[in-house]
Amino acid sequence: MWRAVATLITIIVGLLVCNGAYAQKPTAPSEPWLLGNWGGFRTHLFEKGVDFQITYVSEVGYNPVGGAKSLATYTDQVAVGATLDLEKLITLPNSLLQITYTERAGRNLVEDAGLDTLQLVQEVYGRGQTVRLTQFYLEHRFFNDLINLRWGRSSMGDSFAVFSCDFQNLTFCGSQPGNLVGNYIYNWPISQWGARVRVAIDGFGYVQAGAYDQNEQYLGYENKLWPVWYSGSTGVLLPFELAWLPTFDNGRLPGSYKIGAWYSTSALNDLIFDVNGNLAALTGDPAMQRRGLYGGYLTFQQQVTRNSSSDPNAGLKLFLNAAVADGETSATSFQIAAGLLYTGTFSSRPHDSIGFAIGTTQVNQRLTDLQNLQNAMGLGPVPVRNSEYVMELFYTIAPVPGLLIRPNVQYIATPGATSQNANIFVLGLKSVISF
Repeated sequence: MWRAVATLITIIVGLLVCNGAYAQKPTAPSEPWLLGNWGGFRTHLFEKGVDFQITYVSEVGYNPVGGAKSLATYTDQVAVGATLDLEKLITLPNSLLQITYTERAGRNLVEDAGLDTLQLVQEVYGRGQTVRLTQFYLEHRFFNDLINLRWGRSSMGDSFAVFSCDFQNLTFCGSQPGNLVGNYIYNWPISQWGARVRVAIDGFGYVQAGAYDQNEQYLGYENKLWPVWYSGSTGVLLPFELAWLPTFDNGRLPGSYKIGAWYSTSALNDLIFDVNGNLAALTGDPAMQRRGLYGGYLTFQQQVTRNSSSDPNAGLKLFLNAAVADGETSATSFQIAAGLLYTGTFSSRPHDSIGFAIGTTQVNQRLTDLQNLQNAMGLGPVPVRNSEYVMELFYTIAPVPGLLIRPNVQYIATPGATSQNANIFVLGLKSVISF
């Protein structure tokens, strides 16, 4: 089916290109780099149609309070990518090819120190400490970017419920649906075959929809370096998003208000019922299969002050993220996070920033009720899990272009969503280098 979809998309793209589809040209990259412009070579490559991205992220975590023992662990990620302007390289109008490889390495404080948290305290850890193909997609722009089509290998979180990873705790990092139901929605650095179509709404924002292949083999290690098609797909993940992108104060205060939902045709085990509709924890029989997984989310961001007319990031930004998943199959069914980011904390440090966030991840109430029942029947003691609460405060030091040093403090109350675990205090250090 997916090969047929890919063929159909290719035909549509060809027809639109032949009929004069037009889009704005990509502008030169403006991100600062630690190694500068490579003596002008980076600009030369961009003019020829090649834009490189090389970044390194490291995260240190130490838990002086909480967990089975106090430890310090280190984990990191290297990402190497390139954006290829296909109009310049092979005369394919208004099209680009994005290729990105990532390598992750290091240790996980949650596992090594026995923190038992629902969310990682080092978000860059996970999905296999190995090298992977993370992005391999084509993007086409039509009719002055009225329609934007992306297809190939990417993740749902690359396009839907997009959120930055400034914070070190996973509660506040990345696309929230993948943090809530990561057993079937795969965030970066995992990629899967799929497509997304975005239609701009003049004066409002955009609406977009996508379709992504569902297959656990994307998490594995076989052919992890190549854009292969894995057999044995279990269904299709179908996200939808509507975005309002207002600007206030004559364009000085941009906002982003997104609401979306997803539906998957795959199947998962029911959390508590067996094939006969009885409690599987009591009968020991196989779990009931539930086909049709779903959920919804919102991602709000608004700049409320601006300190400098020359720097669009200077000032205060507020955000609110929330996601809810179906109650039949999702062990964690709700997450909400809110916070602020302030850039230009001091006049002498215009590029430094401070961030604060608070959030919670909640265990499915059906699972909580089952755990209470097991204890009441003398089948325990079984830990009763409700909600995990997280706070994080960071300060970003930007000593030179291309380098961010971000010490942070995390506090996790009822880690693992159970009062049986002692509250946790984590000291963190996140560093980001753009070469």
